[in-house]
Amino acid sequence: MAASKVTFRDHGQMMIEGDFVIEDSKGNTFDLSGRTKISLCRCGHSRNKPFCDGSHHGRSDPSEKFNSEIEACKLPEMKVKKD
Repeated sequence: MAASKVTFRDHGQMMIEGDFVIEDSKGNTFDLSGRTKISLCRCGHSRNKPFCDGSHHGRSDPSEKFNSEIEACKLPEMKVKKD
């Protein structure tokens, strides 16, 4: 089994479980206070980015509703760079 698992919820957050580290763009590590399961925002409306705070649920304007359904697929083969 993998050391961590990432699950995308339809019309919602991305869940991460297991042994993981989250860093900002400067390489600073978030203090997760011992959590082994967290939700990350995908809709962009969270007031606690990058973490999900459930803001995707309460959007009244249809143009602001977050819609995303993801199905697992096979990625194309990696291309090896030749120097």
